[in-house]
Parts: sequence; structure tokens; C-alpha cells
Amino acid sequence: MKTTIVLITKGVSFMSNSIQKNLETAGYEVIRAEPDIESLTACKDRSDLFLFYLGNFVLDISETLVYLKDLCLEKDKRLILIGNEAELKAANVHIPDGAVAQKFQRPFDLKKLTSEVGRFATEVNYRELKKSILLVDDDPTFLKMVKGWLDESYRVTIVTSGTQALMFIPDNKPDLILLDYEMPVTSGPQVLEMIRSETGVNGVDKIPVIFLTGKGDRESVMKVLSLKPEGYLLKSLSRDQILKSVDDFFAKRRVEQINEKAQLK
Repeated sequence: MKTTIVLITKGVSFMSNSIQKNLETAGYEVIRAEPDIESLTACKDRSDLFLFYLGNFVLDISETLVYLKDLCLEKDKRLILIGNEAELKAANVHIPDGAVAQKFQRPFDLKKLTSEVGRFATEVNYRELKKSILLVDDDPTFLKMVKGWLDESYRVTIVTSGTQALMFIPDNKPDLILLDYEMPVTSGPQVLEMIRSETGVNGVDKIPVIFLTGKGDRESVMKVLSLKPEGYLLKSLSRDQILKSVDDFFAKRRVEQINEKAQLK
């Protein structure tokens, strides 16, 4: 199966055509997208690897750049930027280095670009084999920290509210949700209650949920136990303790699935 790459470019140019031709010759499927929110939204789920061929138009698309930045961070896309020094600098205003996998400054070596694409494509394909985790918390600093801890072993998507989580889940269905307790508008317990009430909707009600929260008082814990989460972890736990708890959860699930298959034979 071919790896799909989204090539973001405004209109048609000799260089963008050359990039596409080289990538297709190397065995990739290339989808073109215009540098606007509508085009990016249409192809955001078709690949986790984006190449953005910049131009002087970059100064006029701040909203698109912010959208692309959020897309890359929240859905863990790999983004490669191609442009001259001024264009890369302009893009960097809205897309920080942390959201960019690689930059190529014009003029650049097409063979080197294709080689780097291959490296990131291998990384993306390997990542697809990993279990997926949705991390829900209204604290961006905590989200970034825990995502960094989990990224090596899991595919991690982050959202900053219960509402975003409920919008994400039906179409993506993660293997595990790590859920904060206290959040504005829609709290963690409310999110879990809504998930469990979605019976028969694409298996949403069966998605496992573990609370990862700073609330450790008995009343808070007892309040959610009736909703049957798969666990309750405190943010005060160490990195190793949190990672071990997540690893142990998936190890237990694997054993349960093996036993279920054995019973069906």
C-alpha cells in the first residue's frame, strides 16, 4: 500500500510539479491541497505527512497557518516546510519549530528532500501500528509534558476540553482516553457519562477511560466509580508510574482479547 503525502502548494509551478514527480517516482501517492482551511480540512485525515511549498502568499494566510499548526500538534502530523529564508521566517511566526518536522530552504536538493520524506514516512507508518491514546486536559503545559512521555510507545492526540473530546471520539475511536476531572463547561465525569450513554454508536460506549487528574479526594473518586472507568490516576504520580499504568492497562487488554478469542474457538 502506497504512503500518501499531502503537498500544500498555491496553484501550479515548475518546482511543485518537480517535487510531486520525484515523490511519485519514489512510490508515494501525492495529494495536492491549496493553502486554505477548506482544502486542508478536506484532506486532513488522508495522511499524517504534509509538505508545504511556501511562496510570498505566506504573509496573507495567517489563519491557515494557525489552523495547520493546530492540526499538526493535535493530530500529530509531520510537517515539512519548503521556502526561501523570508518565507520560512514568516511561517515560523504562526507555526513554531515544535510543530515542524523539517525545513528546506530554497534552493534545495530534491534527492535529499525525497530521502527525508522517506524517513518520516517510515516513522509515520510505524506509528500507525501503535495503540492510540486521546489525552484530554485543559492545562496545555501538562498535555505537552504527558504527550512527550507517551509519544515513544503510543500515538497520542491531545485536546483541551471535554467538548473537543466528544467531537473527536465518534470518527477516531481511540484505544484509550486519559481524562482530566476538572475542566470548564464539560467536566471529566460528564464526558465519561456521555461516552457510556452512546450505546450502539460505533462502539463509542466501549472506549476505555482512565482518569488522570489532580483530584484525589474520596468524594470525587466515588462519584465516578459508578461510571466504571478503567482506572483513576493522580497527576502527582511520577512519569514512570504513569507510563507503567498505561503499559499495564494495554498488557491486560491483550490478555483479555487472547482469552476471548480462545473461548470463541
